[in-house]
Amino acid sequence: MDFTGKVVVITGGTRGIGRSLVEAFASNGAKVIFTYGASEELAAKLKSEIERTKGFAECYKIDVRNFDEIEKWRDEILEKYDKIDVLINNAGIIKDKALMTMSREDWLEVIDTNLNGLYNMTRNFIITFMKQKEGSIINISSVSGMIGLARQTNYSASKGGIIAFTKALAKEAAPFNVRVNAIAPGFINTDMTASLKEDLAKKMLSMIPLARFGAPEDVAKAAMFLAGNDSSYITGHTLVIDGGLAMRE
Repeated sequence: MDFTGKVVVITGGTRGIGRSLVEAFASNGAKVIFTYGASEELAAKLKSEIERTKGFAECYKIDVRNFDEIEKWRDEILEKYDKIDVLINNAGIIKDKALMTMSREDWLEVIDTNLNGLYNMTRNFIITFMKQKEGSIINISSVSGMIGLARQTNYSASKGGIIAFTKALAKEAAPFNVRVNAIAPGFINTDMTASLKEDLAKKMLSMIPLARFGAPEDVAKAAMFLAGNDSSYITGHTLVIDGGLAMRE
């Protein structure tokens, strides 16, 4: 797919799915602007790798929980590029525990990052999309938000909220030719799955009809489809990338 000349903003771009998103859009001609929350070293390294392959990327340390910080950064981005074609809300965290042992802080931090962060970022850019009368917003949810997973009440609530947010905003934005979709990944090969104990990894694999974890590239390819012209008649949809996991519920 050709995204030459397109400005793509991706939150949480240094690891796992986020990194794959940055690489995919940059390798297909987009001007990629990605945010990170912690490691400046990883962000700088990714930017350098993309530039070595003649791609374009800029990175910014942004706290998606901070509305005012995003507002100032948005103004800087729009002054520099004058538009935004694609926004991918990927930033998120996991703090898994049984609800009986989950602290209020564990609950609030996940909701504030995953769901309020989605609001903060999208609210700051939605008027620009509407004024342009074009654009694509893609929200990274999870199958956990569709079927619920034990020990993930906070995460499942945040990711389920993302799906509902996507459907509601799609209806608001459609008259302005702005499409809003979501992707719900299942178990994807990232740092999280790589650190799983062998018995737990086997248990997870037994739940997946395709009997394997997905690759971050699977999610990136789906995002490029939803961002491109081939999906111009799709909005308010959640594309599930899970090897059949949710189908079993």
